[in-house]
Amino acid sequence: MSRHPAYRKTTLPNGLRVVTEHIQHVRSASIGAWIASGSRNENDKNSGISHYIEHMMFKGTETQTASDIAQSLESVGGHLNAFTSKEMTCYYAHVLDEHVVRAVEVISDFLANSLFDEGEMIKEKRVVLEELSNIEETPEELIHELFWMDLFPNHPLGYPIIGTRESIGNISRPDITDYLHRNYTADRMVLAAAGNVNHDDLVALAQERFGTVQRGTGQTCEAPVANGASKNVIENGAIQAHICVGTQAYTYRDRKKFALLVLNTLLGSGMSSRLFQNVREKYGLAYSIYSFIDFMVDTGIFGVYVGTDRENIDGALELIHKELLKLKECSVPSDELLRTKSQLKGNLMLGLEDTSSRMNRLAKMELFLGEYFSLDDTLAEIEKVTVAEIMDVAAELFDFDHMQTTILKPAESK
Repeated sequence: MSRHPAYRKTTLPNGLRVVTEHIQHVRSASIGAWIASGSRNENDKNSGISHYIEHMMFKGTETQTASDIAQSLESVGGHLNAFTSKEMTCYYAHVLDEHVVRAVEVISDFLANSLFDEGEMIKEKRVVLEELSNIEETPEELIHELFWMDLFPNHPLGYPIIGTRESIGNISRPDITDYLHRNYTADRMVLAAAGNVNHDDLVALAQERFGTVQRGTGQTCEAPVANGASKNVIENGAIQAHICVGTQAYTYRDRKKFALLVLNTLLGSGMSSRLFQNVREKYGLAYSIYSFIDFMVDTGIFGVYVGTDRENIDGALELIHKELLKLKECSVPSDELLRTKSQLKGNLMLGLEDTSSRMNRLAKMELFLGEYFSLDDTLAEIEKVTVAEIMDVAAELFDFDHMQTTILKPAESK
């Protein structure tokens, strides 16, 4: 791991970490307050509470109305938003460098002083339920939710981030207070910033605004267990069939993730990928097909998505299985490997051209690894990936006796 002069890290006395990457040639900064808590920190009764709290944080504090919060950064050309994932929640801002202090003050205020007004809670539940309806009516999104449920049955990782109608409806103010007390603790927080930001100034500001946040009890999450192969077919009113095939994979820390990154690019990333060229271009069985990966603290996922006609489900699955089998049994030609690595490295570099992407990368490395790897470190790891490593990963993951298939298809006509 190489040292990077632009990167700095400081841990406050209460355990909150501040990580920055100074980018001198820009006039902006992206700042995010990250909490190592998401939908996997929930149970079946409060499913969706992480995402619901994220919404409620923007609904007013002791000194700011919801309108004040909305205008606080937009009035100076900035941007304020948030998101919730399986393992984390992030509240972030993108502002001119002269407004970094204002951004931190706004975020720290609603994290510490949100009112969670009962009337606002009722209104926001309606908003979240509309968001849930939108997912249910968008099969390209819904199939991924169903796939996670099938891949992690009876485990919080399988819960939908947005929750269910019943669980959202049952969330109370005491539930929110309890969740915040257990999860929004200093040892689970990272304040990350990238851009034209001074590290020492941000640390002083963080101490002022976050220094009184209490340290937590160091909770651990329940680890998922591996599953055998299963197939789940759901019929609904979709016009097209939507399919996900995949398996649990590697953690963020596992070095095999680099071989999987290369494999994923080769197999299903972009129009030049094997799946696109074969399933769509050669046989015309799909409009959309791609592979996807996600790395987490103690597991990961690999999957393939395809949208196709009802009559082509079996044919599309057969072609996907053939491509997976080919990666297990046949060596990747050297020119294809070189081209794939160049594509992956180019995608990574282009994706880190803005401060928001760099801030995201900083925070995730701190939350998952507790240390920093420069882009050059990552590119070097990708360059080291061998054909043998790709085949080993394919042999380990593409065991059809342990792969999940989830199919969302049009209902049979009567």
